[in-house]
Amino acid sequence: MNEQKHDAKAELAETYQSLRPRLVGVAYGLLGTVTEAEDAVQEAWIRLQNSDAERIEDVTAWLVTTTSRLALDMLRSVRRKRESYVGPWLPEPVETAPDPADSLSLADSLSWAMLVVLETLSPAERAAFVLHDVFSLSFPEVGKALGRSTESCRKLAARARAHVRERRTRFDVDPGEHRRITEAFARAAGEGDLDALMDLLAPDAVLTTDGGGVVRAALNPIEGAANIARFLAGVAAKYPGGENRLTLINGEPALAVVQGGENNTVFHLGIADGRIATVDAVRNPSKFHGLRPRPEK
Repeated sequence: MNEQKHDAKAELAETYQSLRPRLVGVAYGLLGTVTEAEDAVQEAWIRLQNSDAERIEDVTAWLVTTTSRLALDMLRSVRRKRESYVGPWLPEPVETAPDPADSLSLADSLSWAMLVVLETLSPAERAAFVLHDVFSLSFPEVGKALGRSTESCRKLAARARAHVRERRTRFDVDPGEHRRITEAFARAAGEGDLDALMDLLAPDAVLTTDGGGVVRAALNPIEGAANIARFLAGVAAKYPGGENRLTLINGEPALAVVQGGENNTVFHLGIADGRIATVDAVRNPSKFHGLRPRPEK
């Protein structure tokens, strides 16, 4: 009997470990942060261990549903906390290079532009969209996770889908072009080259920096190419010697800046019509959990 219980627990643990990347991906899509996503998944595992697992017909569905509910509850809570966040709040970047298999499950599908748009949705709309459109749950399954009717979830997802489509269309760009512009931005920003920055930036570009009150950052978005170029040139002059590393963040080209051996800033650029329309700069060090460890020299 004890041996059977041991085998059942081992099988349950194996199932959980195989599902964990996907579960973290689901929670990350709902929350936008890696640490909180991992907390939600860990809590789901604890609840599974404390439940009568033998009576659960579908452990996979149970874990996805439980993780989703926990993440949704956390989202409602953190939304209130984010209202008092110092400066703009940006999602937590996840590095998907060089091997996406080692990253959050489906992090490539959760593009940076999508994550930023998801922040503008209600928690219920976000959950319906992420669970159905990104992670392919059926609407009955979404309804079970959200505690809503199937039809209600269909309407939530439709509203969210329209909003995401409207906001993301202007940033559809060829990956090669995105990479080329990101490389050019890295050179121009690193050298504080005002003329080069002005050539790259759209006239109505917007720079958003997230320092969370922990590190120096602009407390309000900076608008206009000239203002952004002067700001970036000033940063380059004040903090010389930074190491620029081109990488992939959520499946898209991005720039990671290392200063003094530590991650300093992650830049993601929104490209429209061949120019940089948005510059999102994550500087809050508590949001670097999704970055790959730097190799020892």
